[in-house]
Amino acid sequence: MSKLLAALASAALVLTTSAFAQQDFPNRPITLIVPFAAGGSTDIVARLVAARMSQGLGQQVIVENRAGAGGNLGANLVAKAAPDGYTILMGTVATHALNPAMSKKMPYDAVADFEPISLLAVVPNVLIVNNDFPAKSVRELIAALKRAPGKYSYASSGLGTPLHLSGEMFKTMTDTDMVHVPYRGSGPALTDLMAGQIQIQFDNLPSASQLISAGKVRGLAVTTRQRAASMPDLPTMEEAGIPQYETYTWNALFAPAKTPAAVVARLNAEANKALADANVQARMRDYSATVVGSTPAELGAHVKAELAKWDPIAKATGATID
Repeated sequence: MSKLLAALASAALVLTTSAFAQQDFPNRPITLIVPFAAGGSTDIVARLVAARMSQGLGQQVIVENRAGAGGNLGANLVAKAAPDGYTILMGTVATHALNPAMSKKMPYDAVADFEPISLLAVVPNVLIVNNDFPAKSVRELIAALKRAPGKYSYASSGLGTPLHLSGEMFKTMTDTDMVHVPYRGSGPALTDLMAGQIQIQFDNLPSASQLISAGKVRGLAVTTRQRAASMPDLPTMEEAGIPQYETYTWNALFAPAKTPAAVVARLNAEANKALADANVQARMRDYSATVVGSTPAELGAHVKAELAKWDPIAKATGATID
């Protein structure tokens, strides 16, 4: 009986300690893993939100870039992290919809291995080219690609990203051929695009917008059905001559599965407060990101809907990351 009482007392102590730890959350810095290189739109959104969340949480939310495997490397680190709320993920449509659709060797389950926190923003993609590239429009680009199949290369921020799929959809829908060159994030790809190492790139509009405005790269079209408010002169792909073309990305916060509900709720509340901040909203608009904000349940439903949406599209294009 004494052993049973001792075991019960030990269990009670663990539960009490856990409860106090949750009430005291956070009592140390939080690491926000961005699964892509610095400089891309996911990194930009993460740093905006992290800075504002740090104020509300009373602890630093430290952004750590862990690029690789089209976002899978960083996402898997969070999936395998301690479920205590101190390691969280800036997930995207790539980590939670496209990669599962394009790989049979996923290191994590996009639904079972994460606790949803909040859907933060929806972001348009954009087709850009090097300033010395002769095409001044999407139609001229298509003509150039048809004249020289396989001659030109296009960059993306990694295998399995929405930008990779944007390029593969473009090839399929225009019956053209160009070589995909995956990078470890948008930043390195943009550097090579400006230097002329790559001629064409599909990028998120937030990371490319300042370079387009400064005349350092040439924007040809946005990939959403509507024009971007921050760049109203850029046509959509449909307007540029490719009917039914649409791709985009989104950013959302996730914690490892089994993170306590109270911790998830606190992170959700602070994330949504950050999105309500006037300065954050203004910066998001500058980058053409549409602020969303959600409950954990709404993000969970969104992920399942995105998986159902993108799986047939990935299969139709034949895109794979294996």
